[in-house]
Amino acid sequence: MKSNRNDAFQDKSIKVPFVVPNIDNSDKKAIITALQSNLLTDGPALRKFENSFCDLTGSKYAVGVSNATSALQLSLKSLEIGKGDEVIIPDMTFVATANAVLFTGATPVLADVNEDDLNISINSIEKSITKKTKAIIPVHFAGKSCDMKNIVKIAKKYNLKIVEDCAHAIGTKYEKKHVGTFGDTGCFSFYPTKNLTTFEGGMIITQTKKIADDLRSVRNHGITKSLKQRFTKGHPWDFDINKMGYNCRLDEIRSALGLNQLKRLKKMNKLRQNACKYYDTKLKNIDGISIPDHSNLFDNSCHLYVVKIQKKYALSRNKLFEKLLKNGIRTSVHYKPLHEFRLYKVSCKIYSSLNNSKLLYNQILSLPLFPKISKRELDIVINALKNNQ
Repeated sequence: MKSNRNDAFQDKSIKVPFVVPNIDNSDKKAIITALQSNLLTDGPALRKFENSFCDLTGSKYAVGVSNATSALQLSLKSLEIGKGDEVIIPDMTFVATANAVLFTGATPVLADVNEDDLNISINSIEKSITKKTKAIIPVHFAGKSCDMKNIVKIAKKYNLKIVEDCAHAIGTKYEKKHVGTFGDTGCFSFYPTKNLTTFEGGMIITQTKKIADDLRSVRNHGITKSLKQRFTKGHPWDFDINKMGYNCRLDEIRSALGLNQLKRLKKMNKLRQNACKYYDTKLKNIDGISIPDHSNLFDNSCHLYVVKIQKKYALSRNKLFEKLLKNGIRTSVHYKPLHEFRLYKVSCKIYSSLNNSKLLYNQILSLPLFPKISKRELDIVINALKNNQ
């Protein structure tokens, strides 16, 4: 399928976009087929998508929801996390991780990250545990798994719940198991920039039937029956509410798109891995640029390619960002640490130093990466970085 990347970004000056969603003609056909159904939400396409997601991840249950933020929030709610509780999260993550905790009435506790892979620091987790701690949310940053072996050990030692934030990590494995299967739940994002997209959407996986049943209810206002159950027998209005729920359903159109994208996820992730390998080869000898550790590349979904711009490089990170943009290359920063936001300065707690996240915030730069990025586009980025040596 031919696409006009510049039109997608509404900027004709861009030579290399930061990301291009991978939507092809088969995706469009899947959407049109779904539109022809009389049941446009909570229907058979969602069930198939959920079942296929179980097959991909090795989980027993999968529950489709409206986005990854709701996936995190509903997970915490199903695990009875609430007011007075504390939940440990990494300082360097998207704001949704913190917001999901705040929505429950609990308090996010900001932990530092590792300097090498930007995943949550085990040492910082341990320093952040108090009598109020009830859960940990490890975020698999950029597609590389957190140290789940030690996180699970800590959780067992202190009787803590684990909600894995897998927004970057569809296809990522740790010790041959898909991420999201180590915790009580795993939460995935299908936002347009992600490795698999449903425009907006998310998925929760779990190995526990009780949690899965509760999630299916709370994603639909707390109603005790599915839409199909309500309209196939008995009276459709005759249902019960056991607990307060939300409107976080995943509709048939997005489910059909997600199901179709799952068929080529391995291929799309392979293309990302190949692009990362090419970046690795060409950037490894540039003085002042530190590249990611891709020693286990094929267990990594390669959602982002994040370099660190060190002091000995010719330009600061911000100056480099500006120069690249001027030359038609879009880059980004993942992320501004949570402790830098006004809201989280007053709503979060910090028990451990955040030295690494403070240092990394001024160094990190995410380079363009998407499945169909061309060698020519990669070379434009690489040469632009080399020209500043």
